[in-house]
Amino acid sequence: MNTPTSAEDAALVAAYLNHVRVEKRLADRTVELYTLDLEKLAAQAREAGVALTEVQSPHIRRWVAKMHSGGRSARGIALILSGWRGFYVWLGRQGTIHHNPVQDVRAPKAGKPLPKALGVDEAVQLASHHEATDHPALEARDACITELLYGCGMRIGELVGLDVAASGNARGWIDARDGEAHVLGKGAKRRSVPVGRQALDALARWLELRAGWAGDSPALFIGARGQRLTPQHIRLRLKRRSLRAGLATPVHPHMLRHSFASHVLQSSGDLRAVQELLGHASISTTQVYTRLDFQHLAKAYDAAHPRAHARGARPAASDDPGPPPAPGRSRSPR
Repeated sequence: MNTPTSAEDAALVAAYLNHVRVEKRLADRTVELYTLDLEKLAAQAREAGVALTEVQSPHIRRWVAKMHSGGRSARGIALILSGWRGFYVWLGRQGTIHHNPVQDVRAPKAGKPLPKALGVDEAVQLASHHEATDHPALEARDACITELLYGCGMRIGELVGLDVAASGNARGWIDARDGEAHVLGKGAKRRSVPVGRQALDALARWLELRAGWAGDSPALFIGARGQRLTPQHIRLRLKRRSLRAGLATPVHPHMLRHSFASHVLQSSGDLRAVQELLGHASISTTQVYTRLDFQHLAKAYDAAHPRAHARGARPAASDDPGPPPAPGRSRSPR
C-alpha cells in the first residue's frame, strides 16, 4: 500500500477538476459541488491512512454508512457517490488505477415522497378566490392561470407555451369552441386535454381585458408590456394568490397538477384516463397518485368509521366496567 501524500492527492483532484471545467465544460456550480465532494473523499482517505489511488470498495461502503448514520439523506449520498464515481472513472482512463472502488457501491434506498396535493376544498377555495383590485386585467389573468393549472393539470412549461391562437409556430393553444387545450409536453409530445366551463369563463374574461396589453405578442399569458410570462413569474404570482386566498401552504404550479390528478382519480378511479390527461409515457409514473388516493380514503375512514381505532388508536375509556371476570381470572390485560 502506498503511503498517502496530501500533495499527490491534491494534484490528482486539481487535474480532474480542471478536466471537468475545461474539457467537459461543466457549469461553475457543478464544478463547485464536485470540489466539495472530492474534499470529503480526500479527508476520509487521510483519516483511513490511504492514498486516493489505494481506496477500495470496503472503504467507500464504510464512508457511506458513516454519512447515512450521521443523518445525510439518501439523495445527498447518491449525489456524492456520483461525484466520486466520476473521479475514479477518470483515474481509470488515465491508467492510474485498475479498478473503480465506487463502481458497485450504491446509496441507501430512499423512500419515494408523495407528491404534495391540495385537498378538494382547498383547491376550490384557491380557484374561486377573487380579489378586488385596481388592476382587473391582472386579476383576470391570474385567475385564468389558476383555473387552467388546476382544471387541466398542465405543466408550467405547457402553460407558458400557450398562444392566443393556433399557428404554425404555436407550441400550444386553447380551442374554446371545442373546450380543448392543445399543449406541447415533455419529449416534444403533443396532447389535448379538456377544458372545463369555469376555466373557459376565466379565459374569456382574460382575453377581453388582455387586448389593452397585447401589442404584437402571440403569447396567451403576458405582462403589462406584452412580454410572455416566465415560469418564475407565474410561480411568484401563484404563491401570492394562494396566501391571499387564506391557504396555509404556499401553492406552486406543480402542486395544482398533482391536485388535478389526485382529485380526478378519487372521483373516477380511472388510472388510465389520468395517465392520458397528464401525458405520462408510463402508467408507473401515474401510479403514485393511487397512494394519494389511498391516503384520502384512509383519512375518511379514520374520521367516519366507528371501528377506526382498530388502525392504531386506542378507544376512549368507557364508564361501563363490563362483565365481571370469570372465577380464578384476573382482569389485567393480556
